[in-house]
Amino acid sequence: MSLIQEELEIINIKKLMELNLKIPEYQRPYRWSSRSVDTLFTDTYEAFKSKIDEYRLGSVILHKEESETKKYNPRYNLVDGQQRTTTLSILLFALGEDSQALLNEGYSISSRDSIQNNFALLQKRIKELSEDERDKYKRFLKENCKVVKIVTDSEQEAFQFFDSQNSRGKALKPHDLLKSYHLREMTRESEQEKIALISQWEDTNQNDLENLFRTYLYPVIRWIRNRDGLNYSSDKIQLFKGIEPSNIFNYAIYHKASNIFIEQMNSNELLNFDEVNQFQLTQPIIAGRRFFVWTLHYADLLDQVKDKIGSYHHHNEGELPSRRTGDIYIKQLYEASLLFFADRFGFEAIDDGVMHQLYTWCYSLRVEMKAVYPQTINKYAQGKHERINTGKFVFSLLSEMTDPQELKTVIWDRVELDNQNSKYKEIYELMKEWNGWQ
Repeated sequence: MSLIQEELEIINIKKLMELNLKIPEYQRPYRWSSRSVDTLFTDTYEAFKSKIDEYRLGSVILHKEESETKKYNPRYNLVDGQQRTTTLSILLFALGEDSQALLNEGYSISSRDSIQNNFALLQKRIKELSEDERDKYKRFLKENCKVVKIVTDSEQEAFQFFDSQNSRGKALKPHDLLKSYHLREMTRESEQEKIALISQWEDTNQNDLENLFRTYLYPVIRWIRNRDGLNYSSDKIQLFKGIEPSNIFNYAIYHKASNIFIEQMNSNELLNFDEVNQFQLTQPIIAGRRFFVWTLHYADLLDQVKDKIGSYHHHNEGELPSRRTGDIYIKQLYEASLLFFADRFGFEAIDDGVMHQLYTWCYSLRVEMKAVYPQTINKYAQGKHERINTGKFVFSLLSEMTDPQELKTVIWDRVELDNQNSKYKEIYELMKEWNGWQ
């Protein structure tokens, strides 16, 4: 099973729309912005006005499903290019092409809202054209606008092309590449299981997912190992690819077995105990289905941590300043440290003493430094900052602790408040009280 060479071709939009195109259930909702839609219209219209013979609209990656019942009308699943192809269908519909089969697909409610909004926008733009111009523009769109059609007879192969195309071409968000990779590793799961997981993934705010990896998971996992946690990007997603299900080395078998064992424990209704958490940031990820569960678990845990911080400091806004960029970086460090503590010992283990310790460690840097940058946070988290708490590798220390009370035995360097940072006096007085600084 591989690339279907005879179907690798450049085709116009008319031929593309004549295919039996389908949107797989695991695809993300249609969410093209009004700006992107308007850009597509403007670019194709300008190409039409300039009388360009061939206007290329990128590529589409299709998974061809062929069977005896579908022999003469095979199904082509849109693996990559769904957003753009749907937009082209909306545009053609707005131009009077009523039989747009793709628009009859089972789109989600959020997709339908976007389709209706973008149809209204395109309808408005088309009304700017004369009737004769509309007909000529529609003909240009169908016959002169073209795509590269890439077809495979294997779903997994289609995802491989999707991954490689996007890693070489237009930059795809790292979490989207990870979604593609781990979806490809789900070889034993049913279509229903894939749909359920991807639906949860897509229902999660995508900016939040991106931020989860960039600001919290990647730095924390790196800091645990006393390594640089800066500059997360698509070329650093290897950290989250985890152990392949086919890996049979000792360490892989151990970690896969532990995940399976905990899942079986949690599913056993005869055992009378609370559900056991199967994930730890100090342990590798198991590729495939468990990656999606892992990600959603940490997204939920981070939300709990943020709520905890908000409620704990709600009585005084001065304890969590947010007016300067450096303030935001410090708060994110506070959230990251509590996230790892909760991961290590459980959310319930976060008591007043833990809050005081981690707040003091994080906000000592804010009081000490006039300006705080990502590089400042990165050095401090590794215990390498020369001004305060040098040599205290907090994330590494936490990873070696066997009891949450051990954190309270760590003594932080005392900070002094100078006139330059007098705006943080409330923070200083709070730490002074909590730590018994005279």
